[in-house]
Amino acid sequence: MTAVRHLDQAAIAWQRQGILPAYAPELGQEAAQVGSALAMDLSRDFIFPTYREMGVARAAGVDMVQYMATHLATWHGGLWDPTAAHVAPIQAVVGGSVLHAVGWAHGQTLQASSVALGAGPAARARDGLAVALTYFGDGASSQGDVHEAMNFAAVFKAPVVFFVQNNGWAISVPTERQVAGGSVAARGAGYGIPALQIDGNEAAAVLEAARRAVAHARAGRGPVIVEAMTYRRGPHATSDDPGRYRTLDEERTDGGADPIARLRERILAAGIADEATLDARDAKAAAEAEEVRTGVLSLGPRPGAEMFDLVFDEPTHELQRQKSQWREESEHA
Repeated sequence: MTAVRHLDQAAIAWQRQGILPAYAPELGQEAAQVGSALAMDLSRDFIFPTYREMGVARAAGVDMVQYMATHLATWHGGLWDPTAAHVAPIQAVVGGSVLHAVGWAHGQTLQASSVALGAGPAARARDGLAVALTYFGDGASSQGDVHEAMNFAAVFKAPVVFFVQNNGWAISVPTERQVAGGSVAARGAGYGIPALQIDGNEAAAVLEAARRAVAHARAGRGPVIVEAMTYRRGPHATSDDPGRYRTLDEERTDGGADPIARLRERILAAGIADEATLDARDAKAAAEAEEVRTGVLSLGPRPGAEMFDLVFDEPTHELQRQKSQWREESEHA
């Protein structure tokens, strides 16, 4: 969480310095992101993030230089290998990652069914299904895609955890003005999906809830909704001015206790580590952020042909025509 905090603050500075065109901060959501990601078994499970899950990617072991490639506008979705990391590319479409997660999770159910019928490899399913974990915010919960995904997942008992980071704001609109029913978790009843609403600023509570949800889905009992109540302490994105829709006093009051400060106090009280150890970890996190900055600055442009080569496994004639036209135009530009 400390590494995430330093990287997040550094990325904002990089945008202000002109290194990154844009960035979506996550200040205050470190516990929700890291705690939930650590509940996954990434040797088989799969994570489907949005554009604000840098903390999830960091906790899952994604290379942060490759992650920042998207914010540098070098590559759409990130340069890491999703199939190796089991973390899908960054999804900029609001609610889009939820559909992808349910599709992947349904695939796990179909695969398990085919194995049960003798159509697949014998080594399977003793430890349950592989699980998808998908992220979205309270604002995204109003998208039709999210409702379709939840309904489909419930009907077909897809092993997916819908992890909602309710940070209080859908860009400039407060949650109470765009989430009917009082909470996103309350909607689970309409789909027959069990739901948990937790303190998203308490790392241990997030980890425990995520583990319970993953276990439920892995056992073939269907999806779970986890709504982590947290707070977006900064702007929606670096192009946003939160001062236009809330005051600093409101931000301080509504934000509550800092999730990293809370975890630090808990660690010290339990005697897990002392002040010196935690200070050393903080210094290491600051150094890591600087290393990532160096790596980001060293990234060069990608070959333009990749925009055509990586669309389909077998390129269509129309795509090949577009690629030839692009080459002709770019070479003569």
